[in-house]
Amino acid sequence: MTSSTSTKTAAAEATPRRRRRGHNFTTTDRAVLSGLVGGPTILHILLVWIPALCTVALSFTYWDGIGGLNEIHWVGLKNYQQIFTIYQDFKPAVRNNVLWLGFFAIIATPLGVILAYYIDKELKGTKFFQTAFYLPMVLSLAVTGIVWDYIFRTNGFVNSVMGNTDAQTAVSWFGDPHKNIWIVLIIASWRHIGYVMLLYLAGMKSVDPSLHEAAAIDGATSWYTFRKVIFPSLRPVNVIIIVITVIDSLRAFDLVYIINRGRNGLQLLGVLVYDNIFGEATRIGWGSALATILFALSIIPIMLYLYQTFKKDK
Repeated sequence: MTSSTSTKTAAAEATPRRRRRGHNFTTTDRAVLSGLVGGPTILHILLVWIPALCTVALSFTYWDGIGGLNEIHWVGLKNYQQIFTIYQDFKPAVRNNVLWLGFFAIIATPLGVILAYYIDKELKGTKFFQTAFYLPMVLSLAVTGIVWDYIFRTNGFVNSVMGNTDAQTAVSWFGDPHKNIWIVLIIASWRHIGYVMLLYLAGMKSVDPSLHEAAAIDGATSWYTFRKVIFPSLRPVNVIIIVITVIDSLRAFDLVYIINRGRNGLQLLGVLVYDNIFGEATRIGWGSALATILFALSIIPIMLYLYQTFKKDK
């Protein structure tokens, strides 16, 4: 009986205490909090979710972008059917996006990991190499495309060094549809490697030093310690790198559009979306359908990233 009474008394004391804590916020505090939380939320809904939902809705319609909303006609799944059957650029675009992902996953990302491993050893000139490898990340992909376009164009830097100054002897580095994608992948990797290196360097700096000491006592080499002890402990970084690699390969646009407008063997899904919405033959329905397909392909790594983030917070 006494225990029950004391429990009720404690609960009764706790309730007013919680109420008093809530009353500590003034009207100004509530207004500021509402603005800090509500403002970004409203902007996010207006600028992200409403356009995304409208894009999905437009993917089931036909509209050439001319005239008012009364010119929009519902066609159902016809846009998707035509994209998968008669749109000749769709399959090459998907193939190039998958190739982009594979190249980043198999070549560019491992190179970034290896660079992070050696730079973390703090060898002579480490700061210089760290800055040099990360420098491309400061540049946007559009600027990167302009820089490399001037290097590889027919009257660019490489042909000038080779002595091919006239149109007949100049090598057209972006003229072969079978080789273009590989050259662009090398250029894109120039930027991606530095990003991966920086993320792994940050993760390796946070690893418990006792892991290195325990491995050294057991006689393990530094490379074996990294592969078997350090790298597995960087699981959150690994997940983030995987997500970033997938997203970068799907949203690739700037680089190929700067070089040759995404044509001649450089078709990508992002370029097809832009061409159908803003190109000469305006097909809002097709562009919206392609954007919806791109969104569906990218939502999986985004959900993995959010899951990893919330799991880490817990």
